[in-house]
Amino acid sequence: MPSARTVWATPEWPLGNGHGHDNAALEALRPISLREIITWETKWRRMLFRILLPTDLLVQFGIDPIAMTDPQDRPVVRVTYGEGERGIRFELFHTGDAPDPMIELELADTQFNQIEVIWLALQDPRSPRFDVDVTPSGESNMRGILHRNLGAEEAALLAGLAPGQIRRGLGAFEHLTARLETFMSSINQREYIAQPLFYHTAVLFEGVGCSYIQGHARMERIDRGFAPGGDLLARLDGSSPFRMPALADSVRGRAWAIHSGILDEPWDRVRMVRRLGVDADVDTCPGIPW
Repeated sequence: MPSARTVWATPEWPLGNGHGHDNAALEALRPISLREIITWETKWRRMLFRILLPTDLLVQFGIDPIAMTDPQDRPVVRVTYGEGERGIRFELFHTGDAPDPMIELELADTQFNQIEVIWLALQDPRSPRFDVDVTPSGESNMRGILHRNLGAEEAALLAGLAPGQIRRGLGAFEHLTARLETFMSSINQREYIAQPLFYHTAVLFEGVGCSYIQGHARMERIDRGFAPGGDLLARLDGSSPFRMPALADSVRGRAWAIHSGILDEPWDRVRMVRRLGVDADVDTCPGIPW
């Protein structure tokens, strides 16, 4: 209990008198851009980025949650800034010498002062690696979007991974996106935009309450196409590991078929939005397991 000597100052969030906000209050509620955050002092940026850190993973791998170092006292967080200082790439490694981050998050400002999720990935560093992110000669291929490493992709498919995954997931997508929402509210952003690079990623964002700005009808059309009697199901003719009929029965299987070019057009033109505090309750592939 507070002592009798405690003196309470002006409340941080006054209830007000019902006549709206004054200019100072409106300024305090103004959405903050990534470009502005980049200009902050390092200590304030670190305080903000710490919101994104899943404490249970830190404990699991023996990471100091304050110093952000591994048991050998090596730094495990890397934050870099994109061209024009309008983007941020956040990476969390399980050890200071790990070759791949276990969490990758890329954010960018939009022209409407919103925040867009460019890339989000969680991968178990203890699981086998599949080189789907590089060509057979070792050059980067943007997770198979620019060029495909078919041998690595087939091995990843057989191991139960989805397109773009280099390792098994951590099963923490909902946990990380919940922290992402807290991050957004901390910078007065009422929503964030997502442009999923793969079909299964769109389904994952549906599961955390996102709705579609663009692509809802296309996602429903894909579901009908893989259903019994659908045109996409008919194209799963067994001609390659990515065209096996059983792929229609799972989200990741459909994602592999789409990644292999089963649609009549490239996978794009899908944009989603997550409005803080609003569950859109969208499900474009009801009853289909992962």
